[in-house]
Amino acid sequence: MKTIVIYCVLLILVSTANGQGLYVKAYGNPADSPVIFLHGGPGFNSAGFEATTAQRLADTGFYVVVYDRRGEGRSQHLQSSYNFQQSFADLNQLFQTYQLRKAILVGHSFGGVLATYFADEFPEKVQSVILAAAPVSMQESFKTIIDASKIIYQSKNDSVNLAYLSQLEEMDKSSLAYSSYCLMHAMQNGFYSPKNLTEEAKQLYNILLADPEIASHATQMTYQAPQGFWKSEAYTCIDLTDKINAIISKAIKVYGIYGKEDGLYSANQISALQNLIGSENVLYLDNCSHNVFIDQQAQFLSAINHWMSNQPIEDFGF
Repeated sequence: MKTIVIYCVLLILVSTANGQGLYVKAYGNPADSPVIFLHGGPGFNSAGFEATTAQRLADTGFYVVVYDRRGEGRSQHLQSSYNFQQSFADLNQLFQTYQLRKAILVGHSFGGVLATYFADEFPEKVQSVILAAAPVSMQESFKTIIDASKIIYQSKNDSVNLAYLSQLEEMDKSSLAYSSYCLMHAMQNGFYSPKNLTEEAKQLYNILLADPEIASHATQMTYQAPQGFWKSEAYTCIDLTDKINAIISKAIKVYGIYGKEDGLYSANQISALQNLIGSENVLYLDNCSHNVFIDQQAQFLSAINHWMSNQPIEDFGF
């Protein structure tokens, strides 16, 4: 008879240098390989991953740590400078609190940017980086959004939005307003969602909707964070190419999981990432958009297990 061991979910507030606490949860067996999930944004939180995927990833043999960055999500009450160094200090506090020597970093969207920068600065603490729908070049993503939106508006003879796009293309591309308007068009045109959800994804999204508290967090975004990271780090102009090459040179493996219906990334962008880190290290999923861990959760879990164990991906059926 197979023995099933159930490990408790551990919720603690991780103390920071000034005595305040981050919102953090850990799932699974502390003896298993640690995974830290870095959420998207800036200004978002981990509620969606926490409610749908954290425990399921832990059940496959990982110790999963999920947290909200200071000044964002359920750590919104914490005073934040919204810069990489403070974000790194909080991450290092997680390593200390959970007694982690080395961890796998799963960075979703903007979380992938932070994961890559952290790995470059603290390579001794990172086993590998998994870019989950994370931008390599922010400016390339904005151009992708504009180009795809233009095709949609032309097909609809939407002269109003075509005029808006023309104005947008004349803006300062390093400005926060430019990035904000680009992302507005992405949301307006459904670039964050697949056209047809799988039955698995429908069930997972229903989990989010069924709990009002989770749903409120999962749809909540703060505005101080994008403004702060733009002022301190000019994050809308970041290109990760050199950082990825740097961490690969430090023997840190880099992987990518992306959806073919994610309107933030063109096929050419994914091809460039494949050339950068190896095509065998990039999973490009059908019927999947930005929330790769929900839209195609089974393949998301299988890929992580495959990459981290070097076993054939077919061995993992979820």
